[in-house]
Amino acid sequence: MIRAFGSGTLTHGQTKIWHVITLVNRPHALLGRLTFWGLVQGKPMLSQIAANDDLVCFHPHQSLARDNERLENLYDILEGWACRHRMLSDGRRQITALYLPGDLCDPLWSLSPHCHDPVVALTNIRAVRRSLSDVHGLERPKGIASRLAESLERQSNWIVNLGCKTAVERLAHLLLELFERMRRAGFAYGQQCALPLTQADIADTTGLTAVHVNRTLQTMRASGVLEFHSKWLRIPDLGRLRDLAALGPQDHL
Repeated sequence: MIRAFGSGTLTHGQTKIWHVITLVNRPHALLGRLTFWGLVQGKPMLSQIAANDDLVCFHPHQSLARDNERLENLYDILEGWACRHRMLSDGRRQITALYLPGDLCDPLWSLSPHCHDPVVALTNIRAVRRSLSDVHGLERPKGIASRLAESLERQSNWIVNLGCKTAVERLAHLLLELFERMRRAGFAYGQQCALPLTQADIADTTGLTAVHVNRTLQTMRASGVLEFHSKWLRIPDLGRLRDLAALGPQDHL
């Protein structure tokens, strides 16, 4: 059994990037790093970065876009999570979009460079900054049109989720969607993936209170439909969670 990963020179010309990580004490952190560098799932993220790409980093709570700001760039997110949100005058917050690894933040900016809702990093983020003046540079690996279509379809799903579904259905839908997006980006390991959202983040995404989210998640955990450990989500039975989310066989996440 591998118990530690030591510093050293990686394959494909990668230089020394890691200090010693103890697998026993931090298995999920190690899996996340392995996945990012392409050593899990066989999807090398670094191979998708061109030599002339403009790599940028953001810290938690740092703004990628501010309210009413005129934007000049989009961000191809390689690692980390961010959210778009709207604050009401009394301090209530609604999260209107989540950006995960593999996402473009935000394809809608290619239609209008004005930011109407701020975007903030939820975790440390590493991204490629791309100029809005050259959207044709976004054709790798997905074109801007397909990114827009995905964004609009996801917004429609969220509207249905907020307008029609119960608390259990909302949470099941959100968690299943996030897992599937992480899986498509190569960031899922088996039936588990990182989930760095707080219960307040989940509440503000699903239109529920944090107390309601906590109680509903406890019920779902007790029934064995999902597991949480150190900001890591595991879904033992994807089909069962899909049924709880009230998703039909043709519904796309």
